[in-house]
Amino acid sequence: MRIALAGNPNSGKTTLFNAITGSIEHVGNWPGVTVARKEGNAKKHITKDLGTVRIIDLPGTYSMSPFTSEERITRDFVKNENPDVIINIVDASSLNRSLFFTTQLLELGVPVVVALNKWDLTGKKYIEIDTDQLSLELGCPVIKTTAINDKGLIELINACNLVKGSSQSAPFSGVDFDLVDKETLIESDKKRHAYVNELVIKVEVRKESSDKQNINDSIDRIVANKYLGIPIFAVILYLVFSVSQTSVGPFLADYLVGWIDQFYALVQTLIGDSVSPLLSALLLDGIIGGVGAIVGFLPLIMVLFFLLALLEDSGYMARVAVVMDPYLKKVGLSGRSIIPMVISTGCAIPGIMSTRTIRDDRQRRTTAMLTSFMPCGAKLPVIALFAGVFFQEAAWVGTLMYFIGIMIVVVGALVIRKITGDTSTRSFFILELPEYRFPSFKRAFISMVSQGKQFVIKAVTIILISNTLVQIMQTFNWNFQLVEEGMASTSILASLAGPLSLLFIPLGFGLWQLAAAAITGFIAKENVVGTLAVVFGITNFINTEELVLVSGSGEVASIMGLTTVAALAYLVFNLFTPPCFAAIGAMNAELDSKKWLFGAIGFQLGMGYTLAYFIYQIGTLITTGSFGQGTLLGLIGVVIYVGFITYLIKHNEQSNLTLSSEGA
Repeated sequence: MRIALAGNPNSGKTTLFNAITGSIEHVGNWPGVTVARKEGNAKKHITKDLGTVRIIDLPGTYSMSPFTSEERITRDFVKNENPDVIINIVDASSLNRSLFFTTQLLELGVPVVVALNKWDLTGKKYIEIDTDQLSLELGCPVIKTTAINDKGLIELINACNLVKGSSQSAPFSGVDFDLVDKETLIESDKKRHAYVNELVIKVEVRKESSDKQNINDSIDRIVANKYLGIPIFAVILYLVFSVSQTSVGPFLADYLVGWIDQFYALVQTLIGDSVSPLLSALLLDGIIGGVGAIVGFLPLIMVLFFLLALLEDSGYMARVAVVMDPYLKKVGLSGRSIIPMVISTGCAIPGIMSTRTIRDDRQRRTTAMLTSFMPCGAKLPVIALFAGVFFQEAAWVGTLMYFIGIMIVVVGALVIRKITGDTSTRSFFILELPEYRFPSFKRAFISMVSQGKQFVIKAVTIILISNTLVQIMQTFNWNFQLVEEGMASTSILASLAGPLSLLFIPLGFGLWQLAAAAITGFIAKENVVGTLAVVFGITNFINTEELVLVSGSGEVASIMGLTTVAALAYLVFNLFTPPCFAAIGAMNAELDSKKWLFGAIGFQLGMGYTLAYFIYQIGTLITTGSFGQGTLLGLIGVVIYVGFITYLIKHNEQSNLTLSSEGA
């Protein structure tokens, strides 16, 4: 039996999918979390003797009208792939909003079962629903469910089995989407809304007026306030980084790092002098040391993921989207643009993919270009390393990186708006704010494990391969002879990274080792940490415990040869240049234009270089009284970058002026 899950955003659809299948798909309080269909088999204890039950999670949508990508995916699946049953997830606390979509699903000719989800909220909101009468009016089974507590799942699947193959009569018949124009469709929708309102009056009783201010409204008056919202968000973000990067995270990391060190020593003892120096260096420094340097940061990252999941589950992150909406509109973005950016704090790839829910083509492409500027989980080891070595593990470093990302998004949106010539300011952002609730530690833990698992998989695949190649290129010269001690500059890696390092002199990091690490970061951002550990031979120092001991002017900082200002410039360059190859692939798919793709990569490269240049040069001027090395060379590059952007803007303005003159 194949069952499709369909429902409004924020109805608990993906939570229900996870509960039935045992999957750990990301759950969020906003539209766009499910941007493509996902599939899984229902758990055996739920299906019992029904055999294999395939569950398909479709994107959340408010309507079957084919005007957005999520609406088209849902509609095309139901029409073309003929599921046996549709489970329509309805928010029991918001029947007025949910039943509009229900009446459309009932017209498709596929048996429907209504899952009256979030049933636990009806008691808290003093709502009474006559489910028998609702079932009679709709002509389909109505099952009470609470997905977060696994309530009603067996009854739901049994109801699907009973209606499979049966016919149901639609209580309301609208127009055919394919045969009418938009105006006719709007008129039909008005009649449908009127029918739904009458239906809700028949089956629902609210003992307490929904207009009465409740605790959610009181909290929102503070955290969603247009003046207080952003400062509160900054404080919360700072506290999150304080806990994950300076207290709980390092405490847990001490144990993991200790195990890695013990494993390193054990392997070193076992192999002794029985293997060649090349194999020993490859195994100990390249594989165990390089990967271990990154995995050593895993506790810090997982604590951060856990805290962000708690914030999201509490309902707060949806308020952040509301607070940022008016500012995004002023720079020409959609209010929906904040959703991909929030998702990208976990991983840029799903964040970029979620831009497909934005209707306007230019806004969608602009958001896809800018989303990866938000620091993702892959960049956290880089932040943690440099914050520990050069800034005494200060929590403000991570917080600052997030706000720099936000500022780049704002500036970038304005620039792209000028280049493309778009002058419209009208965009609509509709987001139902979820109820505040005490976050589930179980769901936060599952989310943390899921994202941590992805991090570890990347560490033992892409990063392992990268570190192995780096170790080989550092060990051999072009004649494939072992590089003699003290002659690292003759290695293959040095000869490749050396010429490129000249470009980084104006940024304060002209060493070939630093250039090599930055380049491998384009494969995966975590590679920066692993490569630094390998090329500088500091695998024994890159762990949380040692970072506390060698921070500031300690040994690791001395080995890297960076001033504090140069370290900040290096961090900014690695965080705000183009993302990893996988994220660039996602950008290519969503931008659907080579012109936009190469423009995005060029913009990101130039932005990262320009920021790092000004941080290093101005910071050096302030701290030493003079500019740093390569001031003129870097200035030429920055002027070329800014000049080209200015040319594109002027060219577009001239083109628009010419068109206006011709029109006159």
